[in-house]
Amino acid sequence: MVRGTRGVVRGLAVGGVAGLAVVMGGGAAWAGDAGADVVYHGSAVMTGDQVEVRLTPRNNGPSAVVDASVRLRWSVPLAEEQRLPAGCVREEERAVVCRTGSLAVDGVGERIVLSVRLKERPPELTLEFETAWGGGAGDTGKAHDRQRVLVLATGDTYAF
Repeated sequence: MVRGTRGVVRGLAVGGVAGLAVVMGGGAAWAGDAGADVVYHGSAVMTGDQVEVRLTPRNNGPSAVVDASVRLRWSVPLAEEQRLPAGCVREEERAVVCRTGSLAVDGVGERIVLSVRLKERPPELTLEFETAWGGGAGDTGKAHDRQRVLVLATGDTYAF
């Protein structure tokens, strides 16, 4: 793995498929007096006007998170009609919010898998995600809230 000054990570492999991911930021700190560090790991692939995202939330602690949700925002508009999985809702033209549920300290949540249709077929897009709600507590570390992944329309899997 190679890191540049802007957070560029190259040569990640997921399930034997190599890809390029541009990741900026870390996770979001949430919940309780001591806070919690919720991060997301997964992959995204764009084929035509479809983007499939698979992500797994993880709470690095030090406090448990009673309930949380993640906001996924695309740099391009989504098609009007979407078939979203249970626990996910359309928030705006370019964003979807999905429930992560409760997360124990050092716990891994259930994998979220969603596929969205785009209005057009761009050659690339940026997928940004962040914790949208962390059990009602405020964020204690705004400096590392968001992650961004550059996804090219190559059909390759891009890991974050």
